Amino acid sequence: MEGIFLSKELITKNEFSDMVRVASHRLEKNAKFVNSLNVFPVPDGDTGTNMSLTIQSGFKAVNESESTHVGTLGKALAKGLLMGARGNSGVITSQLFRGFSKSIEKKESLNANDLATAFDDGVKTAYKAVMKPVEGTILTVARFGAEAGMKKAKETKDTSEVMSAVVKGAKIGLEKTPSLLPVLKEVGVVDSGGQGLVFIYEGFLEGLSGEAASDEAYTPDEAEMDEMINATHHQESVQSQFNTDSIENGYCTEMMVELGQDPTSNEKFDYEKFRQYLSEIGDSLLVVSDDEVVKVHVHTNYPYKVWEAGRKFGALTKIKIDNMRIQHETIIDDDEIATPVSNQPIDYAVIAVSSGDGLSTLFESLGVTHVISGGQTMNPSTNDIVDAINASNAKRAIILPNNGNIIMAAKQAAELVKIPVAIVASKTISQGMTAMLSFNPEAKLDENKENMEDSLDTVKSGQITKAIRDTEIDGLKITKGHYMGIVDGKILVDSEDIISGAEKTLDKMIDEDSEVITILIGQDGNESDAQKLVDYLDDKYADLETEIHQGDQPVYPYLIAVE
Repeated sequence: MEGIFLSKELITKNEFSDMVRVASHRLEKNAKFVNSLNVFPVPDGDTGTNMSLTIQSGFKAVNESESTHVGTLGKALAKGLLMGARGNSGVITSQLFRGFSKSIEKKESLNANDLATAFDDGVKTAYKAVMKPVEGTILTVARFGAEAGMKKAKETKDTSEVMSAVVKGAKIGLEKTPSLLPVLKEVGVVDSGGQGLVFIYEGFLEGLSGEAASDEAYTPDEAEMDEMINATHHQESVQSQFNTDSIENGYCTEMMVELGQDPTSNEKFDYEKFRQYLSEIGDSLLVVSDDEVVKVHVHTNYPYKVWEAGRKFGALTKIKIDNMRIQHETIIDDDEIATPVSNQPIDYAVIAVSSGDGLSTLFESLGVTHVISGGQTMNPSTNDIVDAINASNAKRAIILPNNGNIIMAAKQAAELVKIPVAIVASKTISQGMTAMLSFNPEAKLDENKENMEDSLDTVKSGQITKAIRDTEIDGLKITKGHYMGIVDGKILVDSEDIISGAEKTLDKMIDEDSEVITILIGQDGNESDAQKLVDYLDDKYADLETEIHQGDQPVYPYLIAVE
């Protein structure tokens, strides 16, 4: 966005509301374009949809507030974003504005310095929320924007000029993402989450300037979109780098510290100093605090050092330690039991995310108690997962996201409920079903989590779908309209014929340790073709056991599991 904007020294309730409104509208108008920025040419790119629904939830909260206090409106925005956050990009967006709102909570209106500082504080909060921040993502775009805003705030009292600088800085950051992240540089692309954030910031600038053009936000036509895709497409799965896939530290350590509640505690709590110390003795770190309580989760080889650090500031409660040698990034379990919504609470809720009636039936047959509709084409929000947990009437819950882009929303949901929740970091439907084979309703929550996550590596996940455009990835040329074979997130096969493509994909998946092949038929698949695949397997791999099930999943005519 370029142009001359009306000078505004203060942002009041009207300006702030307009900024959020136009940002929501602008991203909604351009969600399809952001969705299209996807290295993988599959018809399920949903970064734009996720971020759009996230910011719409924030706008709804602001719009429903009757307050004229900008700080209060900021708090409503943060709450709305948190509850509506979908996908990794949506969750990180919610964290950006969590820090933003915290910065302005006591401000009745915002001046130029307040605005710049809020963006800067938002970046700091988002970086803290991610255990291992990766540059070349939405975080980079936010950081460049905030740095430009802080610089401009030293030169002017005009909030419009500061907001304009934030937009320009964010665009510069977006242009730099390919040079910062190898997977983007390989194909010369930018980050889709960063592009979504730029649209949000542009909406803020439009809303602040008061220009009527806000209801006609830029949407590329088909020719422009094709040209831009060639230069700026990106895969949402890049955000999966925020997940910790292996843990070197052996003890999952948790505690709560009631600040000042122990007569022997003699230090004033310093969040930054405390978090920095814990990061030096462990990883998979999460520290959440308010004025009264600090909750800690960390993987470390020195649990006693964690407890010693906490004892300096108050009384330790809810201490928990598990020996977990290899584990995905996890979340804090809150050991309080929720007030049941009926007189007959269940012991365990196992909640799985899937799309397709057949898949839901299969999960239920494996012991899943609740299924949330969603997945590749529509990620459930944080609030959707919270509602499922609360409605389960359970004493404890296990969540199977079955999609890497849902894990962060599941983690946020777990922090918002009162029962203990474990996230089993399943990234595919096949992994989720395999994990259920290790579920023991008599086992403790942490034991189930460990056993279920240990089983994830025992299955290979294959997907057959149609390419929506020409591209080249890892030296493989992909033709629009051809069928692709994707194995554990990597496109390995391009074939004009779906059966031939599926057969080649199976060949890529099967090795000497393979025993069982499961084929799930999607909405665009059929049992006749699935039987052809079984016949192929019987001829070539006679010792393998094969199964066919109706999954009814969209996007992927066939899902394949090899165990």
